[in-house]
Amino acid sequence: MPETRRRSYADLFRTPEFTPLFLSSSANIAAQTVSGLALATLVFRATDSPLLSAVSMFGPSLAQVLGATLFLSGADRLAPRATLAGLSLAFAAATAVLALPGLPLWAVFAIVLAEGLIASLGGGVRWGLLTEILSKDGYLTGRSLFNMMSGIMQIAGYAAGGVLVTLLSPRPCLLLAAGLYGAAAGLALLLTRRPPRAAGRPSVAATWRANALLWSSAPRRHVYLALWIPNGLVVGCESLYVSYDPRAAGTLFACAALGMLAGDVVVGRLLPARLRPYLGIPLLVLLAAPYLVLFLRPPLPLTAVLVALASVGFGATLVQQERLVALTPDELTGHALGLHSAGMLTLQGVAATLAGTVAQFSSPATAMTAMALVSLAVTLTLTVASRRHAGADGGLLPRRTPATA
Repeated sequence: MPETRRRSYADLFRTPEFTPLFLSSSANIAAQTVSGLALATLVFRATDSPLLSAVSMFGPSLAQVLGATLFLSGADRLAPRATLAGLSLAFAAATAVLALPGLPLWAVFAIVLAEGLIASLGGGVRWGLLTEILSKDGYLTGRSLFNMMSGIMQIAGYAAGGVLVTLLSPRPCLLLAAGLYGAAAGLALLLTRRPPRAAGRPSVAATWRANALLWSSAPRRHVYLALWIPNGLVVGCESLYVSYDPRAAGTLFACAALGMLAGDVVVGRLLPARLRPYLGIPLLVLLAAPYLVLFLRPPLPLTAVLVALASVGFGATLVQQERLVALTPDELTGHALGLHSAGMLTLQGVAATLAGTVAQFSSPATAMTAMALVSLAVTLTLTVASRRHAGADGGLLPRRTPATA
């Protein structure tokens, strides 16, 4: 059966509502990138602690688990436009407060965790809306473009943020990020009013019921774990860039974003659909393997190349997200993608904390190598487990013979 024609990126921008959603998300990513680097630098200068620096940058991710267990039912039960605009405004206010001089360290971390709690809803609302605008068949192409945008925004954000932090100070960068969040809220208001995708009020009970349903399927469990754990452990490596080389942190973050951009282009646009399922596992291996070399403390140019090469492996998330969307009922699409986003960010926060702790008692280079080794071990374990279930209703690996799900 011939493959249906894949939408081009130009087709996406001709789709109503895609452009304001894309631009609003772009402003959010730029704000998150600039504020994360500025805050990590501010905390590292004040404490000289790799652990606290890593947690300040990735700490919001730690609160995602609370949002995923309490509020995620709102991803399909709240009006998308108002929710996205409100979340961006809340981030603008919180980031502006972080720029205040003399703010105690405990207050900084309280705000960071509060940001993560309210952000847990954003992924489900945004990606659920994307499946409405493009339909499930167009989701992978659209998400690929969003990931490319994220890579470009991170390259620009980390490069510009690194320069601004060096020339000025972290606090003006935080104010710039607050302004970008405000712009994201304004762009979100250009979206059309849409009713919620599911009936009923958001509640903790509804969140738990949907989480239990999504987790009850072995193939979905494997996809979730592959989306969360190997990815999160490698982000733990990234969280140590500031302490690994404070002067080159912006360069390393930009190179990582460049590699991620390349991976998304290859998987989302260049790779034939029939080949994508076969590359999920190899890309997860590529994601971790180059970090094993950093134990030797190579020169900066080689380190930058290794970081960029590893980040190509983030293209595995597109393969796994396409599988997750195919395995999920329409009325739970936003919730399922929100659970993926919240779980992934939570694991990133946990991994950043773990990596910072290991670096505190050894060195950032040693911690990066350890996190990469664990990521490879998890990928191997999930591959073996998925192979056992692939004959029944699918898993991370493609089936060798046709079967009915």
